[in-house]
Amino acid sequence: MANWLITGVSGGLGKALAEAALARGDKVAGTVRKAADLAAFEAVAPGRARGFLLDVSDEAAVRAAVDTAETELGGLDFLVNNAGYGLIGAVEEASLSEIRAQFEVNVFGPIAAIQAVLPYFRKRRAGHIINVTSVSGIAAWAGTGIYTGSKFALEGVTQTLAQEVAAFGIKVTNVEPGGMRTDYAGRSLTTTQASIAEYDDTPGHAAKIILGGHAGHESGDPAKCAQAILRIAGAENPPLQLLLGADALFYATQHLARFQAEVGKWAPVTLSTSYGEPEVHP
Repeated sequence: MANWLITGVSGGLGKALAEAALARGDKVAGTVRKAADLAAFEAVAPGRARGFLLDVSDEAAVRAAVDTAETELGGLDFLVNNAGYGLIGAVEEASLSEIRAQFEVNVFGPIAAIQAVLPYFRKRRAGHIINVTSVSGIAAWAGTGIYTGSKFALEGVTQTLAQEVAAFGIKVTNVEPGGMRTDYAGRSLTTTQASIAEYDDTPGHAAKIILGGHAGHESGDPAKCAQAILRIAGAENPPLQLLLGADALFYATQHLARFQAEVGKWAPVTLSTSYGEPEVHP
């Protein structure tokens, strides 16, 4: 039996993962934003499901929840940073307040939870941090630049974190789903208040149409994605990055192939910037 803290368990992947962990007998602390969702979550497995009513952008509340969950559950084994939302619109259309709000939830909230749980994990020389980022944290998609930027940021921070905490026996995995049949395109998606007409019929506004049209028809099954996360949770050598879904695999490999080809094409320019003869590193 393992102990989890999962943010955002009222719907989508967070709910599916919490229910899957509870179904196998684990204890789960989960964060929600509405009192009704808290009651519904705790009713799934009375005594083993512990809800916390908070906004993940509230650093003090996040840290308090981690401390309480650590004590009440008898030590956390897994932290899953799942809570988040999307902002669509061209980069030019996003206000700085919208950008800050996106990063507060998608980046600073997870970092606060990570920093709060690390002293416990370091003391036990164990623990697994699992961040739900997105394939958008690898491959950029026009019309989602601010959301994509937040996922790139979380990827960069936690890939570095993995190097820093490996010496303490702590594992880190970034889970990168493609489209899933969740409420992401509904309540978890916002649109920039500003809209510039010149972006109509260009990639800058295509995401609005695509996400709206695909809502409810995404290929990813959140229940199966939850089972995939259970498979890697606590593994001796879990992946640093785990793509979920055929679309995630397609967009990530397409991006990496394009990047590799461009690196090779411009390698002479890259190497021309060295003093003397360029060093070749293995």
